[in-house]
Amino acid sequence: MRRIRRLVHLVLFCPFSKGLQGRLPGIKVKYLLVVWLGIFVGSWVAYMHYSSYSELCRGHVCRMIICDQYKKGIISGSTCKDLCEERGLLFQHCLSSSPSQQVAASIAVPFPVLQVYRGLWRDREVIIKCGIGEALRADSRPDSVPKRDVVLFDKPTRGTSMDEFKEMLLNFLKSKLGDQPSLPALVSRIITMADVNRDKKVSLAEAKSIWALLQLNEFLLMFSLHEKEHTAKLLGHCGDLYVTEKIPHTSLYGVDVPPFLQSLLPSVAHQLIHQWFAPAWPRRAKIAIGLLEFVEEIFHGTYGSFYICESSLRNVGYNDKYDFKMVNLRKVATEMTIRGFLKGRHCEQNGDCTYGRDCTATCDKLLKQCKSDMVQPNLAKVCGLLQDYLLYGAPLELKEELQKQLRTCMTLSGLASQMEVHHSLVLNNLKTLLWKKISNTKYS
Repeated sequence: MRRIRRLVHLVLFCPFSKGLQGRLPGIKVKYLLVVWLGIFVGSWVAYMHYSSYSELCRGHVCRMIICDQYKKGIISGSTCKDLCEERGLLFQHCLSSSPSQQVAASIAVPFPVLQVYRGLWRDREVIIKCGIGEALRADSRPDSVPKRDVVLFDKPTRGTSMDEFKEMLLNFLKSKLGDQPSLPALVSRIITMADVNRDKKVSLAEAKSIWALLQLNEFLLMFSLHEKEHTAKLLGHCGDLYVTEKIPHTSLYGVDVPPFLQSLLPSVAHQLIHQWFAPAWPRRAKIAIGLLEFVEEIFHGTYGSFYICESSLRNVGYNDKYDFKMVNLRKVATEMTIRGFLKGRHCEQNGDCTYGRDCTATCDKLLKQCKSDMVQPNLAKVCGLLQDYLLYGAPLELKEELQKQLRTCMTLSGLASQMEVHHSLVLNNLKTLLWKKISNTKYS
């Protein structure tokens, strides 16, 4: 505050400002004050942004740890040689320069911490995700080396047989996805991926690497939903570092306001920026259909049910063909994970029964314990995202019906499995309405 008063005094009373005002009578002193304050605020924002970047973006540390473990023969993976020997996998721009991108802004439970980078692999743009976040949090000094024992790849242990490892995998998947009949097939796929050198055997290093990867929520979901076209393709891994395809547009609107500017701009400015850069309405309709299909896929899917626990524009996007792509699966949770979190949890109100930001269950105020039923299904959350997205610029003959269906969709509540018919009816009606408008056109 003292510095600001001093700055005001200099601007108002220094000879320079008086001389400038005399030469340029159209410029008032208060405008100079605004400029100086703007520079001050901008410098502060840049400093805070850089501080977060220095603390969270430490790709050299990620590479050092992974390559050290690889050279010792502790881990393995399809990208290890390119990362550690041939330097064919390069870290470029860090995408986690804000703590909110590293750790979920969770009400009750943090999601796993990941370092996220844009990178280059054999001349192809990719996304690199490094699962050593917990090691970096253990020592917050930017230039320090994380303790090696924090990131030990300690399972499975030496002497574990292949049958025992398969049993480990099956039990783990049951705890995360539920006792699904499809799990043995998923175990086989995991074993195939782990076998990097294709010798039809899984070495201890290969087993440790795939086990470490499965502990990461996003990797588990990406692997479980690999057959779906709405998630990023998994391209390779090394230890608990994995590489995915780069999704060109990481917001439904094609562009998003940088995190460090979001709090400085009013909501009206956000809305105008979104509208200026949004794709044409028929293309937005196509993207929305893809998002609705994704909701359909994770509702009673092959490997159980999944819940979107942070419905945000920054978690969803699309490719150059305007096909919907889920940008961030870290904020999606399995039904078993949420039930485990809620079981026996003490509560006073519904907000105490919240996993992540949006997965809220009801609180039994008599027993003071959380129930296991979600208050709002995925479809209602998605329709909340799509309301402004689809209504802006919508064809006049469609707008009234579209608004009506979106309103119905947003009011869905209760456990989706208990209202499955109604849930499917609302979803299909909305998809049909949009598809009829763009089918047999260049946008389809």
